[in-house]
Amino acid sequence: MSFNCDGRRILVTGGAGFLGSHVVPVLEGRGATVGVVRHSEHDLTRAEDCQAAVESFAPDAVVHLAAAVGGIGANREHPGSFFRDNALMGINLIEACRQAEVTKIVVVGTVCAYPSHPPVPFQEDSMWDGFPEPTNAPYGIAKRALQTMLSAYRDEFGMSSAYILPANLYGPRDDFDLETSHVIPALIRKMVEARETGADEVHLWGDGSPSREFLHVRDCAEGLALAVEKLEEPIPVNLGTGCEIRIRELAELIAETVGYTGRLRWDADMPGGQERRCLDVSRARELLGFEASIRLEKGLQETVDWHRANRPVAAGAAAG
Repeated sequence: MSFNCDGRRILVTGGAGFLGSHVVPVLEGRGATVGVVRHSEHDLTRAEDCQAAVESFAPDAVVHLAAAVGGIGANREHPGSFFRDNALMGINLIEACRQAEVTKIVVVGTVCAYPSHPPVPFQEDSMWDGFPEPTNAPYGIAKRALQTMLSAYRDEFGMSSAYILPANLYGPRDDFDLETSHVIPALIRKMVEARETGADEVHLWGDGSPSREFLHVRDCAEGLALAVEKLEEPIPVNLGTGCEIRIRELAELIAETVGYTGRLRWDADMPGGQERRCLDVSRARELLGFEASIRLEKGLQETVDWHRANRPVAAGAAAG
C-alpha cells in the first residue's frame, strides 16, 4: 500500500541539519505538513523527549535523520558516545512511534554498517556477513541494530517502516568543521584556505588509495521521499550512484575545482578507513524508481561555491 504525502503530517528528526534541511522542502513540495525535531528542543537519547516530540506533532509518518556523526577522527575519539547516542535515539524513537500508532517510520542507516570486506558493489543482503570497519564500527553497529528492531516491530506489532542506506553525502549546507566533517567538506575547506593563504601544500590523511561513493544531498532527499511513499517493510535499500572514486582522485578533482595548485601531501601513518565503498543500487531502482541525477563534478562545484559564500556559517555548521 502506497503512502500519499499530500495532506499528511510528517515529522523529521534532525530536520534542521544538513540532510534534513533538504528533505523538509522535498516533502513539503509533495503536499505534506512537516514538523522538525531540533536537538535544542528534544534530546532524543531520552525516551520521554521522543514521546513528547511524537505526541505533540501527531504525525502520520516519521523520518529519522538525527544522528551523532563525524569523520574518521571523530569516530576514533568518541566510539562509545557514537554507539550510545545513535542506538538510544533510534530505539527511543521507534518505540515512541509504536506507542503513538504512527503509520510509518523511515530510518536512515549508514554504509558504515557493512562488513569491512564485503563483495563490491555492496549488496544489501551482505550487511550481516561480517564486522564493520573498526574505525567506525560502533556507529555502524548502532545503526545496523535499528534495522533489526524495525523488522522485529513489523513482525510483532505490524509497524510499517523503511530502512535506507545512503552513500556518503555531500552538498550545500554540509558540516565544514574540520573536527567533525566528512571527507568532501574537509577537503574543500582545506584547499580553499590553502589557496587563499598561498600554502605550498595540504596535509591529508592516509595514502589516498581507498575509494568512496558520493551522493548529492538533494538526490538523497528525493530518494527518501520515495521511500516514505513506496516502502512498507524495513528491508535494507542502498541509495547511491553506483560509482566509486579513489580519495586521491577526489582530492585532485577538488583541488582543480577550487583552483589550488599546491602539493597534496599524504600521510600514510594516519588511517584511511575502509578500502572500498561502492553500492549496488539496483534495489532502489526496482523498488523506488530512484536514479541519482547530479554528477559529482557539478555537485562539487556547487558545494565549493556554497562554502565560499557562507563560510561564517559553514565553519560551525551543525550535524543535526
